[in-house]
Amino acid sequence: MVLSTPARLLRLLSLLESRREWAGTELAERLGVTDRTVRRDIGRLRELGYPVEGTTGTGGGYRLTSGDDLPPLLLDDDEAVAIAAGLLGTSPDAETAGRALAKLTQVMPARLRRRVADVGASVVSVPDHRATRIDPGVLAVLAGAVRDREIVRFAYRRRDGTTGDRRVEPHHVVATYGLWYLVAYDTVAADWRTFRVDRIDRPESVRLRFTPRTLPAGDPAEHVRRTITATPYRYSLRATVPLPAQDVRARLPMSLSARIQPADPGTCTVQLGADSLDQLVRDVVALGPGTRLEASPEVLDHLREIGRWLQA
Repeated sequence: MVLSTPARLLRLLSLLESRREWAGTELAERLGVTDRTVRRDIGRLRELGYPVEGTTGTGGGYRLTSGDDLPPLLLDDDEAVAIAAGLLGTSPDAETAGRALAKLTQVMPARLRRRVADVGASVVSVPDHRATRIDPGVLAVLAGAVRDREIVRFAYRRRDGTTGDRRVEPHHVVATYGLWYLVAYDTVAADWRTFRVDRIDRPESVRLRFTPRTLPAGDPAEHVRRTITATPYRYSLRATVPLPAQDVRARLPMSLSARIQPADPGTCTVQLGADSLDQLVRDVVALGPGTRLEASPEVLDHLREIGRWLQA
């Protein structure tokens, strides 16, 4: 698809903001234009006030630097509303989200500022009890290392409370079911690992770049789902549900979808696991009446106790 000049400038600016440095040939390939057109578009961005620097090296390159007087954000209507909705609806910290939205609004053109203000004034967000609060600084370091393909080291707190040092090649950060995960290749274990971001302390880049490896699952989200599925839990059970598999998937978190297997068109089996009996109860209740359960006496006794309490 051939982009118009304004659309191409927006796309070029978006690319420059997404990575520390781009080769001119890479930009030309992404935009579907010649190197000469890229140079001309870079010149247009500079005329608009965007601080784009040229870099040395084979073929030359470009980077977008920070500036004291940047032009207004180049967003279309849908992008502006999506940012407002995302901040207000998904952030576990409503106060921080509100401050961020207010600051973003100040650098938007007047037309978009009104639309975003309308969203902020009309949307009320109910905090998600499942969401785990993470340190924005930790997330920023990890995201930067993913972007720049730099090895990062950090202290990691395991599920049993013990802590160990890790040195990894970060691949992606994945958010699902109120949790954030870092998918990375552990250079010491020489294998792929998935880390809970809220258990990562003092991350820092070692300023060494790496060539990205191919993720076994291909898709980072699928990799996290497989990891969660294979994780052993303290408590587990097998449920046979008198519903089609697709109906049960709609009731459970995305991370549990791989544990649901169809038995026939109207029945499926689900493998549930948790480190807490109460968490297991919540997932069992979501399966609905008619579900048959197979579990250890400890798990079944706890479920019976909850049932007696509800009946009373």
